[in-house]
Amino acid sequence: MRIAVLTSSRADYGIYLPLLKAFTADSNFELSIIAFGTHLSHFHGYTLDQIKADGFENIETIESLILGDSETAISNAIGNTIINFSSFWKQHKNRIDLVFALGDRYEMFAAVAASVPFNIPIAHIHGGETTLGAIDNKFRHTITIMAEYHFTSTKMYADRVIKLGAKKNHVFNVGALSLDNLQNLRLLTIDEFKDKWHIDLSKPTILTTFHPETVSVERNYQYAQELSNALQQLSKTYQIVVTMPNADTMGMIIRKELDQLISRNSSIIGIENFGTLGYFSCIKHCTFLLGNTSSGIIEAASFGKYVINLGDRQKGRTQSENTIDVPVNKEAILNAVAAISEEEYQGKNVYQHKIKSSKLILEKLYSLFKIEKS
Repeated sequence: MRIAVLTSSRADYGIYLPLLKAFTADSNFELSIIAFGTHLSHFHGYTLDQIKADGFENIETIESLILGDSETAISNAIGNTIINFSSFWKQHKNRIDLVFALGDRYEMFAAVAASVPFNIPIAHIHGGETTLGAIDNKFRHTITIMAEYHFTSTKMYADRVIKLGAKKNHVFNVGALSLDNLQNLRLLTIDEFKDKWHIDLSKPTILTTFHPETVSVERNYQYAQELSNALQQLSKTYQIVVTMPNADTMGMIIRKELDQLISRNSSIIGIENFGTLGYFSCIKHCTFLLGNTSSGIIEAASFGKYVINLGDRQKGRTQSENTIDVPVNKEAILNAVAAISEEEYQGKNVYQHKIKSSKLILEKLYSLFKIEKS
């Protein structure tokens, strides 16, 4: 079976990784990776190199990103991605049996939208979720409607996908795919991490990632200031490791403020891209997480880490009991940090499945497409 996987950023690639390895290890599947978006941007770390370094060879690349983070730039990027993918799908539609799309990014929406006239079957991962503070919410549900097969992270999300019109026998709750990485990857020790990244995680460390809220974009000016002021205060007690925001509307406002903060404070360290191994290793050894990234909601509980979740970007997502919701306000952030437990979280992760998600996905493909195991 000829499988193509759409990946537009470091974030979705890290989630896909266990599935990519599973396809590669199974001779009944022929894998190709379609890399676009920030993977091809030197400004965002040119993470295409990471895909190659991981040993994947059959990679198609499509230029689609337009520099800039205004509403107009994002809208133009959507149009440009659709145009470029229309040519790609025309050329490759008879060479692909199934295309995987993950999540809710505008680039992913555009790539999938371009496939619709060509009747290319799409399998969607992480459908049915809700993020009220981001326009991604609309893109996710639209991708669900355009997709034929669905692999969700919880039963509640599976039920929502069915309500959106998906065929019940094409919807599967497989848990969160990224959690397979915890079993597949040997994470770096504190010493190994220090050798590679020159960051000493034996110090009390806050791992911070903050993306702009793209529903009420005008608030991001204030959010950038509030976050910066809070991190400045926290840096007196903690080492702070900041991973930079992704390519969203008003993302440069956040990035500029963080860059200025990092440049004047040696206790605050900025990283453009850790890669999956580095990022998960940092989660493992940090004291707790602070920000508004989905990894705080989905993965952190499996590492036994508490999370201070800022603002509305992740509002609506199912949360484990390790998550503390806080407005993007300096005093509220500092109060939450003062109250947070630095002990390991001992509860459950609502996204954790008993069986590896990648294994479940392959099993469903075997059944759906009547593939004979060799």
